[in-house]
Amino acid sequence: MSTNRVMRAVRLEAPGRPFTLRAVAVPEPGPGMVRLRIGACGICRTELHLRDGGLDLGCRDFTVGHEIAGIIDALGDGVDPRRLGEKAVVYYYQGCGTCHHCRMGETHLCPAPLAQPGFTSDGGYAEYIAVPATHAVPLPGDADLAEAAPLGCAGSTAVHACRMAGIVPGEWIVVNGAGGVGLAVVQVARAAGARVVSVGRGAERLALAREMGAEAVIDAAHEDVGARIRAVTGEGADVVFELVGTEATMRIATAALRRKGRLVLIGYTADSYTVHPVELIVRELKIMGSVGATLQDLHDAVTLFSRGLLRMPVARRLALEEFATGLALTEKGGISGRIVLMPQIAP
Repeated sequence: MSTNRVMRAVRLEAPGRPFTLRAVAVPEPGPGMVRLRIGACGICRTELHLRDGGLDLGCRDFTVGHEIAGIIDALGDGVDPRRLGEKAVVYYYQGCGTCHHCRMGETHLCPAPLAQPGFTSDGGYAEYIAVPATHAVPLPGDADLAEAAPLGCAGSTAVHACRMAGIVPGEWIVVNGAGGVGLAVVQVARAAGARVVSVGRGAERLALAREMGAEAVIDAAHEDVGARIRAVTGEGADVVFELVGTEATMRIATAALRRKGRLVLIGYTADSYTVHPVELIVRELKIMGSVGATLQDLHDAVTLFSRGLLRMPVARRLALEEFATGLALTEKGGISGRIVLMPQIAP
């Protein structure tokens, strides 16, 4: 770390305490690493779980934020000099490199990761970040960094979940949750040839889901979700992506599946998922979880983004000093699109 330059950074000191804005040293890239001048960092609900202690990975005093995009402004030894000045989005898992999962390219499942920016090591609510060069995934030169930043989590998570589901063209897909990840799943599933139903709350969010490619929308605040899914799909959904994670929504999601349907659980929850085994047996249902993404998933998300098939709508662009406002708005919910912190703009 450099001792001569300092930057602003939003830090987690301990779970259950508010984040704090502090001055910390600007990182210097080591061999095989690059430093990014951060242009944007998306606010994900995961930051709320970290702040409140619902997600405690045992680390303290680090910079939060994991949906990171910026411009490479410094190179470590061994990095191609042509990368200087390149726009990039950050892959936020750095595995051990030697376990079975890392060897298989499943770095997100590594049981002993070396670093997870924004989770266990310094992340993107800051002015700069240093990461392995391989984890700075190139973006198109004309990319809007605020729109590209959520690819690092919401976009890549959607690609990974859709890949796990094994979507076949023409299948009916239900996405329960119209936040950042849910809207991304709608688009990735649509790009895979699926017919998509978006379930959410509020006319504005559902209108955005239609704009993103949903063939039908269901307002969970005013409609019988299960009945509407059956009315739209006929027998039921081939795949339901569950992002809300309440006991009630998980029960509805299971009932909404047709025979041989697949339920993909994505949203973190404190509730338990309960189902009678006979229900799974006689209908040959598949239940699976999906967490994060592989490095390849992020590359694929960037490809979809660059082709105009995956958009990351931005609801608000806030200065770094306004992080508490952004977190409060995210916690309240109902925002149509991501809230993004931009260290380079004035509060």
